[in-house]
Amino acid sequence: MEGTIRAPKVFDALIPLIFLIVLLVLNIQVFGTDGLSGSNQIVLILSATVAALVAIVRLGFRWETLQDGIVKSISAAMSSILILFLIGALAGTWLLSGIVPAMIYYGLKILNPTIFLFAACVVSAVVSIATGSSWTTVATVGVALLGIGKALGFEEGIIAGAIISGAYFGDKMSPLSDTTNLAPAMAGTDLFTHIRYMAKTTVPSITITLIIFIVIGFNYETVGSVEDVKAISAVILERFNVNGWLFIVPLVVLVMIIKKVPAIPALLTGALLGGVFALIFQPQIISLIAGEDGSYAYQGFKAVMMSLYGEISVVTSNDVVNELLVTGGMAGMLNTIWLIVCAMVFGGIMEESGMLRVLAEAIIRKVHRVGSLIASTAATCVFFNITTSDQYLAILVPGRMYADVYKKRGLKPENLSRTLEDSATVTSVLVPWNTCGATQASVLGVATLTYAPFCFFNIISPFMTILFGYLKIGITYYEKEEV
Repeated sequence: MEGTIRAPKVFDALIPLIFLIVLLVLNIQVFGTDGLSGSNQIVLILSATVAALVAIVRLGFRWETLQDGIVKSISAAMSSILILFLIGALAGTWLLSGIVPAMIYYGLKILNPTIFLFAACVVSAVVSIATGSSWTTVATVGVALLGIGKALGFEEGIIAGAIISGAYFGDKMSPLSDTTNLAPAMAGTDLFTHIRYMAKTTVPSITITLIIFIVIGFNYETVGSVEDVKAISAVILERFNVNGWLFIVPLVVLVMIIKKVPAIPALLTGALLGGVFALIFQPQIISLIAGEDGSYAYQGFKAVMMSLYGEISVVTSNDVVNELLVTGGMAGMLNTIWLIVCAMVFGGIMEESGMLRVLAEAIIRKVHRVGSLIASTAATCVFFNITTSDQYLAILVPGRMYADVYKKRGLKPENLSRTLEDSATVTSVLVPWNTCGATQASVLGVATLTYAPFCFFNIISPFMTILFGYLKIGITYYEKEEV
């Protein structure tokens, strides 16, 4: 039998949270952007240990009870973990089949010097949607676009702002993105519901952003060429068989999403179709990846399997393209999944012991309207981006804190997942000491505070979600019998 359990106070809940924040700040100083490789996960485990000690020593919980909370918490994230594995597999076969290179190729086609900032934002968005990674987009096409923009006479801060705005829009809207999967996992909704609902605030934000870049762009004298972009396109054509038939696969997945097919079968279908199209359209890539003599059937089986489970890369004569044409398959998702599991351990103990509840109640005690709740959520996410220096934790911790609060207010979980992405994902790159801000500044060679004022999409997004909350636009509620 468990002894008398004491209800936690705010002070009790703050002990593991402050420990988490302090250790993460130290962690980012030591490991920098490599935190996702393991050190952030260990910090979460250590913080979970502190939370468990508080729960056992101060509140009177038994370990078995806390362990049940951990198992329950991890179980809630299992569907998202399966989805992340399938996303890794899909990214692999879509590279192997030429689908991602084709998206990049046609995306670069729209680049026009007279509307360069607009085009740079759109190209970055297209590539980011295709790859599911803002970091990959900025580090590859973004670097090329920065060089072209500087040659055309644009200031590097505004070029970087256009690239990052597009990259983070694509990251948010891509089903391949880890943060786009993480947010609904924390809130308790599914991937495609989250993306459809997020479009309500994200599309207006990117529309305003593109209008701003068009207005700014027309005030510049654009001189020079786009030879670098042409070189990238030429290299892609040299390696891959690029044609319109490849878009059948993403179209099938898109139709399945519209028809509300669950994420796991839709993504599995997309991954398997990618492998089939690779066998049909990219025999030269199949031979390159398989790397052995043998029948085409043997090479095809080996190459498709490798793309599904592990890292593959297509080497070309262009270094920028080489960095873009690489994927980690299912194995590439393991660090993110590791982080999710460790966060669920921390969140499970905090939730089972009531410490998350008492923190959330302290925050929302003065919140009486939907708009105020959403504004509080957004502010909490920005706070965690600044204090923990990690966008994943800025999604994970507030997501666990607010999930029950939204439900008790009759708000469906997609309200929370959208707010998490509109505030946590996009503002991380605006903080110089956040892993995202530090990485993009390093990759582009542009200081965070130099490009931050021009990341219009990232600045507008949290205000847009707060505005929608106060105006009650696009807010979804449970029916009474659902609560």
